[in-house]
Amino acid sequence: MRSADGLSTMRILLTLLCLLLALPVLGVLGAWFSFDASAWSGLVHQLRTVLGGYALQSLLLSTGVALGVAAVGAGAAAAVALFEFPGRRVFEWALLLPLAMPAYVLAYVYTDFLQFSGPLQSALRALASVEGALWPDVRSLPGAIVLFVLALYPYVYLLVRTSLAERGIHLMEAARLLGAGFWRRV
Repeated sequence: MRSADGLSTMRILLTLLCLLLALPVLGVLGAWFSFDASAWSGLVHQLRTVLGGYALQSLLLSTGVALGVAAVGAGAAAAVALFEFPGRRVFEWALLLPLAMPAYVLAYVYTDFLQFSGPLQSALRALASVEGALWPDVRSLPGAIVLFVLALYPYVYLLVRTSLAERGIHLMEAARLLGAGFWRRV
């Protein structure tokens, strides 16, 4: 009898803890159900002023990131999986290193490294005796695309490299034996 009482007390405590942890989510859901005239006017105002621009920027960002991640990830995977070159084994694993850090940490690191006052631009300006920015600001749409591509390409790289390692070399050899040129094989 005593263990049943302890178990029900534990269930009550866990239920209360879960409800306490769910309060922020419940608050957001509650805000959706209190949709009134002022909320509607706020949405209409956003639609007339900034929503179209935000939607366009989001579309451009997602398209640029998708194309960039596909090009960088698949290109790097093809180079590493299909060709022999000095340092290939190092690149095979070094290209996976961005997976070792959370994407938001990488974004901060890349932003700091690539910005005007960052170590890369400072060193290049000192080396070339040039003043001013060497490339566009990383806090712009093209900069955001580059940062997302640098943080997300390893996912595509890993999938494509694995796929090409299983079948790619055999297909390249078969195409070569059938007389296909280098670019056609690739």
